[in-house]
Amino acid sequence: MKSFITKMFSKEKPMTVEFCENNLDRFLNEETFSLFQQFLTQPTVKYKEYECLSECKLCKQSPYAKVDGDIITGESPDDLLNKLKDFKNRLC
Repeated sequence: MKSFITKMFSKEKPMTVEFCENNLDRFLNEETFSLFQQFLTQPTVKYKEYECLSECKLCKQSPYAKVDGDIITGESPDDLLNKLKDFKNRLC
């Protein structure tokens, strides 16, 4: 019951993050995986992995994610994670 009430009255807006499995395989390593996992398990973050997000040119160049429909890219997995955190903080 507490989680329902917390969600209903939370000041944080939920964000939806979508990943391409191929992009994750290409750019994520064990070290960054645990950092992403910590971020993605937050109650206001919903995420889904897709086999492909039809961004093949971008997918080969850099790590990226679609956040609430907008594409966010990073120069490295750490950079992408920092941008995702910044995006989430702006929603508050």
